[in-house]
Amino acid sequence: MNQTLHRKLTGICADVDTTQPIAPFPQRHIQKALMAHFKKIQYSHLYTLFADDPQRGERMLLEAEGIYLDYSKQRVTEETIQLLLQLAEESGLRQCINSMFHGDKINVSEQRSVLHIALRAPKQHVICVDGENVVPLVQAELDKMTGIANQVRSGSWLGYTGKPICNIVNIGIGGSDLGPVMAYQALRFYSQRQLTFRFVSNIDGTDFLESTRDLDPEQTLFIVASKSFKTVETMSNAQAARDWLLNSLQAPAAIARHFIAVSANAAEVAKFGIDEANHLHIWDWVGGRYSLCSAVGLSTMIAIGPTNFRAMLDGFQQMDQHFLTAPLDCNLPVFMGLLAVWNTNFLATQTIAVLPYEQYLQCFPAYLQQLTMESNGKHETSDGVKVNYQTGPIYWGAVGSNGQHSFYQMLHQGTHLIPCDFIGFIEALNPLGQQHELLLANMFAQSEALAFGDNVQQVLDNTAPTRPTSAQTFTGDQPSSTLLMQQLTPHTLGKLIALYEHSVFTQGIIWGINSFDQGGVELGKTLAIQIATQMQAVQADTRKFDSSTRQLIGLCLKAKQGLKSEQSL
Repeated sequence: MNQTLHRKLTGICADVDTTQPIAPFPQRHIQKALMAHFKKIQYSHLYTLFADDPQRGERMLLEAEGIYLDYSKQRVTEETIQLLLQLAEESGLRQCINSMFHGDKINVSEQRSVLHIALRAPKQHVICVDGENVVPLVQAELDKMTGIANQVRSGSWLGYTGKPICNIVNIGIGGSDLGPVMAYQALRFYSQRQLTFRFVSNIDGTDFLESTRDLDPEQTLFIVASKSFKTVETMSNAQAARDWLLNSLQAPAAIARHFIAVSANAAEVAKFGIDEANHLHIWDWVGGRYSLCSAVGLSTMIAIGPTNFRAMLDGFQQMDQHFLTAPLDCNLPVFMGLLAVWNTNFLATQTIAVLPYEQYLQCFPAYLQQLTMESNGKHETSDGVKVNYQTGPIYWGAVGSNGQHSFYQMLHQGTHLIPCDFIGFIEALNPLGQQHELLLANMFAQSEALAFGDNVQQVLDNTAPTRPTSAQTFTGDQPSSTLLMQQLTPHTLGKLIALYEHSVFTQGIIWGINSFDQGGVELGKTLAIQIATQMQAVQADTRKFDSSTRQLIGLCLKAKQGLKSEQSL
């Protein structure tokens, strides 16, 4: 490329203030080389990278397990990738992957194994926790889930009054809600349509009341999912469901036909009144945000059937094995994790937009928010040392092409650098005229426009970029990856979720943090219980709270007292 063109492109990039990274991750030997490399290419516009390498789009791709990853529009070179792979090696990523699959207690703060991968392991696999092979335990619960699902789907699971169950209400929060909601929406094409599914999570009573308002208690089955069976939001809604049912049926014995528990706490399940026959088990080595493949996914299995559910598990397992066995230089989750590290710690990006061009994946960005930010939103290393570098980025997004008419304006012309993950499927589940081709055309066009801005045609012609009037300038250079698959199936969904799970793990290892605890979540729960106790007390004692919290509690209590006084008149 001639020097004049290079200067013009460099000028475009120089308009954007790129923050210099400082200590971008735990000190590694490779860090010096990465920093030097970053300084060399930080102002290389994607236009330049493509103009200098006409075959870039054909080379910078990775295809495995039916997923095609195009990362050519990321602001990286082949040297970047090689250095990042060296970073992964130096961080001990391969050994950490092996440790997880071996059942080692890599969740160091809680001294637990991390074995969501056992939930989708084939029957013949051996995965041990404290010397016990847990695969038979998992298979036993899957068989129990299958029995329940088949009964409900066939109409043979009858409610207390003899009517068949046709309404399933999942009560949970966090992973016990986000996973089932996302999977149900994603696989709705495969669901049994005569069954109604609702999902209750918010402690706001509106969530429960609106979800059950039009349901017949005699034909409603509640699935209460809580590992501890003590989570305030879940158990408050479970009690509301119990009261709702008994107010109609007037018989405590009805609980046995209308409630199923998914929990690790048998004593609390029994105390609630749920029969052991309706208790599905989960284990402490399964984190909530990784629990979809466990009995937490019962509502999904009922919706799509045991065969499709097991196909989803096979998809998970296929990606698990790829992550475990594929060399790092052709490992999909490793690549995605390393690209996230590069964008976060070198390009100083703070968020990642997930943009599925598939209506059924409308809940996927919200699901990824918990998976990614609860996992890697940490400010201390696994050794308890405070980090001086950025860790988990903010994940957000919406389905295309809806997002194009809301926030894409900021992606194209805003002041934030926001990497994007575009997700698309070659074959439509619901063909309607030429609409699927238009959908994919929009996805491809958006990634192209984000990369090259106004200079799309110049990339093809290898000519100097133009500079339109300032109000109409699209400078491009916005990084993105494209994930392309054949069709959204249960098997494909399993692979896609596992891809992001292991990408999160990869990022956590590079940053030296524990991706499997969530102390911040627990702190909020503890404080909420303390405040709720005083708000419900006859004589509230708010002295131990800060002045702001005392004032807010006082305002609510005063208003409550005023309401009681009005009602007594």
